Amino acid sequence: MGLYRVVAVVSLKKGLKDPEAETIQKDLVLRHGYSAVKEVRVGKQLTFLVEAESPEEAISYVKEMCDKLMIYNPVIHELYVTLHA
Repeated sequence: MGLYRVVAVVSLKKGLKDPEAETIQKDLVLRHGYSAVKEVRVGKQLTFLVEAESPEEAISYVKEMCDKLMIYNPVIHELYVTLHA
């Protein structure tokens, strides 16, 4: 058994309007000259410390938990779960 830090990122699906991200891009990023930035997406990051047999098991556990507890809405959100480096 080991302890693994697992990160879950919830963001709006591509193609859906993201007003917060648009404001950040227009009013901050582009206004301050960072013209190489072509898109900004906003999301939530949740970090979990999970006890598991392997990193893969920890990731799977967090994905299952996020699905079952409805931490995100799969109709409008994407969920990315990774091991924290």
